[in-house]
Amino acid sequence: MAIDFKTLNGIMPHILKAGFPVMVRGRHGIGKSQVAYQTADDLGLEVVERRASQMTEGDLLGLPDTSEMEIAGEAPSHIDSSDPAWQAACSETGHTKTVRKVTTWNAPDWFATACERPVLLFLDEVDRATLEVRQGLFELTDSRKLNGWHLHPETVIIAAVNGGEHGAQYQVGELDPAEIDRWTVYDVEPTHEDWLAWANGRVHKIVWDFINQNRSHLEHESADFEPNKVYPSRRSWDRFNATAAPLGVFEEGGDGDLLYNLACGFLGFEAAVALRDFVSKYEHQVTIEQILDDGDIDRTKDFGINEHAALVEKMAAAGIFKEKLSDERTQNLGEYFLAIPAEIGMKLWTILGDSENSVENVISMHGVVRKSDGKLVSDHLIEILAGSEDD
Repeated sequence: MAIDFKTLNGIMPHILKAGFPVMVRGRHGIGKSQVAYQTADDLGLEVVERRASQMTEGDLLGLPDTSEMEIAGEAPSHIDSSDPAWQAACSETGHTKTVRKVTTWNAPDWFATACERPVLLFLDEVDRATLEVRQGLFELTDSRKLNGWHLHPETVIIAAVNGGEHGAQYQVGELDPAEIDRWTVYDVEPTHEDWLAWANGRVHKIVWDFINQNRSHLEHESADFEPNKVYPSRRSWDRFNATAAPLGVFEEGGDGDLLYNLACGFLGFEAAVALRDFVSKYEHQVTIEQILDDGDIDRTKDFGINEHAALVEKMAAAGIFKEKLSDERTQNLGEYFLAIPAEIGMKLWTILGDSENSVENVISMHGVVRKSDGKLVSDHLIEILAGSEDD
């Protein structure tokens, strides 16, 4: 069963602190690497990242070195004491000693770091690694050591793979039961809300609004991929935004052709066409301020459920309900609540009730709604629930 990132972020630190490695499985471009880096930030750890797909046995295990080990005493039975090599090894003072050549292993720099101080060791693309490297990971995940080098007690391990239920879409190796048994494995299926929460304040508001209102364009969710076709993903939206936003293509008078051409390369044709159309009409969209400050509810008279849902989620993402609403905003919000479809009214009330200043805002909203039509908010919610049961 797949879980979302919010659930994963809640349980993963406990597993890591107990000393057990975590493997995150999921589709490409959904943010698995970002989860590792966010977890490291939460735990106050440096990230040491290695792509297992690019590693050889030497990259994992280190390289051998030979050194001399001296053992005091007479020549051992398997050595001829008249051998020049043995005689050369004896000290001039007459003390005899055995000089034995032994092989030691020099740990690779990344692993030595993970042994010397606490880090988050992030192993990406483990299921694309060679069989030899994957077998070498057995000791690391099972005993927290490699070739006699022990991880620092506070070092934690996270791996990311594309396998699991999505493995058939990718050219990856199947991990056998013995490999899987050495990891704590979670299949991740992030929600749209996961991305919207992460992207709020990180991407341009128009990009955020577009995904909020056109969620099917966030990523290709079907298991069927046309060969060589460009599809949008959470990763490609982030990269597109980082490229396009500084160029001013989202601003009034921005270059629409440049926006479209950039979007085609990052996101594919379908998303590019939809985004260009959205941006061209964006200035005519209803804003939060027009509803809450101006009370211009009539602007939404032609809205469908999706448009109302997008506007309510935009209010929540903007942090409108984190502070006590002014009397004017409470009045306008109450009138909007009475005007919107029942399903969205329930959504708005749920968001309001979950906010930091829920008690004050909820009490104020009760007063506004009752004053408007004589009913309590609870009466409206009961009617909504009764209507949904009838449906």
